[in-house]
Amino acid sequence: MQSPPWLPSVVWTDYRVALLVTVICPLILLIWAFVQKAEVIQHLLVIYWRVASLLVITVYLFIGAQPVGFLSGWLSLVLIPISLWFWIDLNEEISEQPQTRLKLAFTSWRWSTTVYCILGALAEIPVLRCAFIQSQQMVEQSFCRIWLEPPWMFRELFHAGTKPGTLGLIGWIALVIYVLYLSYFVFIRLGKQGRSVTGQ
Repeated sequence: MQSPPWLPSVVWTDYRVALLVTVICPLILLIWAFVQKAEVIQHLLVIYWRVASLLVITVYLFIGAQPVGFLSGWLSLVLIPISLWFWIDLNEEISEQPQTRLKLAFTSWRWSTTVYCILGALAEIPVLRCAFIQSQQMVEQSFCRIWLEPPWMFRELFHAGTKPGTLGLIGWIALVIYVLYLSYFVFIRLGKQGRSVTGQ
């Protein structure tokens, strides 16, 4: 499966935007909220980071050339907007907060992240075909391999002495833990607390 000539630049741009929107901005906001003692924003950002950890897991799966990474990456784009808007009590508390620069920055980030993830999830639906082929075949197909190249560069920068297979295994272990925790939340905790963080 050949990839169009413009796809590599789009993929690399997407990774850069994802780094800014899903890592750098929420990290700055979390530190800012901590300094300002904005507990409700802190709370929602902590929930966000728990959910968004699936993006990190995806990077490690891609380093190990694991096709399931395409599913986990797509699922992260679906779960992140849900995590940002799911909690009724947090939404109400945030809306009742006085207008500050932190609240404006957080609201702007929350909306931009939601739009980015929804558009990204829709755009990546055709890429999901790469999740259902063997690892070697996935690497050999340029259309699928393009998505692996940024994580491979990440390995060269931060894990140069570690084998890709080892990092892929770490990704698998983390994915299993993530799925178990998500299943526990959906099938047990959600029924008890509903869409309220406090369960009230």
